[in-house]
Amino acid sequence: MQRKEEDRPQTTDRGNRDACAVMDLRSELLKSIWYGFTALDLERSGKVSKSQLKVLSHNLCTVLSIPHDPVALEEHFRDDDDGPVSSQGYMPYLNKYILDKVVEGSFNKEDVDELCWTLTAKKNYKPNRSSTTVLAERDAFRLWCLFNFLSEDKYPLVMVPDEVEYLLKKICAAMSVELNCVELEDLLSQDAVQQKGITVWFFLEMMDAGKLARGIDRSVISMAIEEVYREIVGDVLKEGYLWKKGQLRRNWKERWFTLKPGNLLYYTGEDRKECQGKIALDSNCCVEVLPDRDGKRCMFCLKTLSKSYEMSSSDTKQRQEWTTAIQTAIRLHVEGKTSLHKDLKLKRLEQREQREKRQRAKEEELQRLRDLQEERERKLAELELLREAQKQAQVLLEQDEERRRQQHEQLQQTLEVQLREAEEVRISMQAEMALKEEEAERHRKRISELEEMQKRLEEALQQEIRARLDEEAFRYAQAGLLAEEEEKMKALMTLQEEQEEYILKTQREKEELQQEMEAKSRALDEAQRQLEEVRANRHRVDQDVVAAQKKLRQASTNVKHWNVQMNRLMRPIGPGDKRPLSGSLVPSFQIPSQRDPGLHLKRFSASEDQNEECKENLNDSHGCDTDIERRDSHTSNGDLNFP
Repeated sequence: MQRKEEDRPQTTDRGNRDACAVMDLRSELLKSIWYGFTALDLERSGKVSKSQLKVLSHNLCTVLSIPHDPVALEEHFRDDDDGPVSSQGYMPYLNKYILDKVVEGSFNKEDVDELCWTLTAKKNYKPNRSSTTVLAERDAFRLWCLFNFLSEDKYPLVMVPDEVEYLLKKICAAMSVELNCVELEDLLSQDAVQQKGITVWFFLEMMDAGKLARGIDRSVISMAIEEVYREIVGDVLKEGYLWKKGQLRRNWKERWFTLKPGNLLYYTGEDRKECQGKIALDSNCCVEVLPDRDGKRCMFCLKTLSKSYEMSSSDTKQRQEWTTAIQTAIRLHVEGKTSLHKDLKLKRLEQREQREKRQRAKEEELQRLRDLQEERERKLAELELLREAQKQAQVLLEQDEERRRQQHEQLQQTLEVQLREAEEVRISMQAEMALKEEEAERHRKRISELEEMQKRLEEALQQEIRARLDEEAFRYAQAGLLAEEEEKMKALMTLQEEQEEYILKTQREKEELQQEMEAKSRALDEAQRQLEEVRANRHRVDQDVVAAQKKLRQASTNVKHWNVQMNRLMRPIGPGDKRPLSGSLVPSFQIPSQRDPGLHLKRFSASEDQNEECKENLNDSHGCDTDIERRDSHTSNGDLNFP
């Protein structure tokens, strides 16, 4: 419900703006149609034939894009007294059947102006065809349109001198020349111009004579008139070339831009034949100045709800003009205004009305001053009479003054007595005040001393507070340092205990190593002693081996001898053989020795190998000696046993 209540004022404002726009459009159309109607009134009687009005109405319906029925048009303009034109007149018919059906935006206003200009120019515009003519036919038409736009909404249409001066200044500014104010003031200072204004035909005649544009080329004037026409009548706020960045390819292209209230159009060239795009301007749009980049300078950005358009101007001045003009177009659209110059025209009208009001107020003030002057003269006469009466009253006044003087003297004496008494009281009061001031001064000094002492006490208290805070901070810091020192001491004691344990362990290992070295030294000495004994035993064994070899050789010799003898005795006796009787009957055979010499040599070589191993292994030397002695004893006793 609240939202609906908020939307109602907006809807009302929008409806009011639309109604005002329709009224402004109707007013502009009526100005042009009024010239067409007066052009048909050849006798200047205010009456036009129905046939001419029918043709005019048909043409108006055509250029205004109003659907109409030719049959109904014939019925409206019949030559009798029954039609709406006959009964009501042409103005009500024009409003009801034509202007009420006009739809804004469905027609081209310039076509309506050209139609009415064609009708009225044939009758009223008679330019000088000499070579000194300044205006072309198209320029005269545009000036006529400008005149209609700036003229007052009163018929017959005239333009006040202020609007004439405004229009001429705009044209001269477009030509970049100064307006000849002397001739303009001479022209506008005429009484007829000041009272009634200037008609369009007088204005065109003045422009065609070239009095205000001497020495300027005709083409320059034509371009200036076209520029002012597009600005004021065409609602073009600004035109010119700008570089625009593309939305898809993101490349820069130079376009001719035309700014109007509510939209910004851009074309390929200034001839405006090929429109490349249209940017709608509303309250959601804004303009921002951008820094130079991409090789472009004087950049600005126009942001809408859906897109952002980046543009670059030729210089900083042009960028400022464009951004200001776009902001003005957005403001006009938000305010519901379709034309900047209509708004400016209304403001100038208000200024003229205020100026006229001030002029009337000034005239009324002058009249009031004149009335006051007459009143003053009348009062001077009355004053003269009063002076006579004053002289008579002066005598009475002197007598009264004498009486008052005597009373005054008595009163003065009484006052002098009272003054003396008051003076004495004042002196006593001054003495008392001096004492009071001295006492107050002492109190002030005492108060200042107390305040100074209070400040010092406060400073001392603040210093004591700061000292205590510092002491507390130092205590906290000292406690932290002590705790840190205690932790480090504990760590140091731990390291010291670990070091002592390591030293004790190292000492124990060193003692064990020394004991092991001493044991190994004793074992080495024992091994060396046993080695000496082994060497002595070996030497003894070597001697025993030599003796055993000698015995072995002797035993071998004995064995061979006994083998021969046994072989001889063991030979078998064959049949018929006769054996010598001297020999033994037992055949010879070999009795092996109980101890094999080869076996004895193998055992001897094995004993030598064991002796070598005993030299290498001193710990087992004693066992080896025992085995060697046992084996030597076996070797030494290895003699041959014979049966």
